[in-house]
Amino acid sequence: MTPQLKLTVSGSPHLKDKAKTSYIMRDVIIGLLPAVGAAIYFFGILAAILILNCVVTALLTEWIINRIRKQKNTIYDFSAAVTGILVALILPPSIAWYGATIGVVFAILVGKHLFGGLGSNIFNPALLGRAFLAAAYPRMLTTYTKPGQFDTITEATPLMLQKFSHKLTSLDKLFLGNVSGSLGETSAICLLVGGLYLLLRKSAGWRIPVSLLISLTLVATAGYLINPILGTPVFHLLAGGLLLGTFFMATDPATTPVTAKGRFIFGATCGILIMVIRYFSNLPEGVMYSILFCNALVPLINRYTKPKAFGRKERE
Repeated sequence: MTPQLKLTVSGSPHLKDKAKTSYIMRDVIIGLLPAVGAAIYFFGILAAILILNCVVTALLTEWIINRIRKQKNTIYDFSAAVTGILVALILPPSIAWYGATIGVVFAILVGKHLFGGLGSNIFNPALLGRAFLAAAYPRMLTTYTKPGQFDTITEATPLMLQKFSHKLTSLDKLFLGNVSGSLGETSAICLLVGGLYLLLRKSAGWRIPVSLLISLTLVATAGYLINPILGTPVFHLLAGGLLLGTFFMATDPATTPVTAKGRFIFGATCGILIMVIRYFSNLPEGVMYSILFCNALVPLINRYTKPKAFGRKERE
């Protein structure tokens, strides 16, 4: 008797990656550890308390929402912990504890679960939480503590000094991290190490970071040639939250295009918008708004960059 073959029909995807969400999120946490260490080194107890507050708040908020929605506990996929760390790294060390707590709750509740949970969110949750704080508590987010000072001594960030005082911070300080700013804006070398780790582990795609950095460099070079007071391209690559946003936020798979061509477009658009905001707005930094704006463009980018179906003629 000839054996009968059974054919199981199922929906796509048919080819699946072995990587799980928890593995990717664990890699992101490992990639962030150098930046976390640098933040604690330069800002001491203020940074440690802020990071701990944000992570605990994120995990607790995630657990409560899961209980309310009667869903399985998702705190062990580490996505909430990643959001907590990222929120902490994009906040100044002197922010009030309740401000950071509100920002994290907003990121998890609105930025993530209001859209349906992990993978369904349109915007990067951490950046959405910071955008909310920027609107609700603008003074908290524009008061920066000088590295090594744990009291009320404040200092302008390198981008503030460049934009409003036309003073450029030395590149060695930017590279090593002895500058004022948010926790994740301090050490460029630590962010580069963490970003390279993600790329080597393939937990983040290379197309968005490469296209973003190239487009930003081209615009910054043109600006420098027109008016050197605008800052060198290297300065704009190392200053602010660019590297943190490039490797750890712009590469968020849930909020970026699914096509290779779309990711190049996404990254290039982000890089151009960052420099447009830095040059022509009243804000010294544009990483947050550029990524959120491009997040909103993702459905449109996906629509016009999707590959054509084989053997099917497009409708006229």
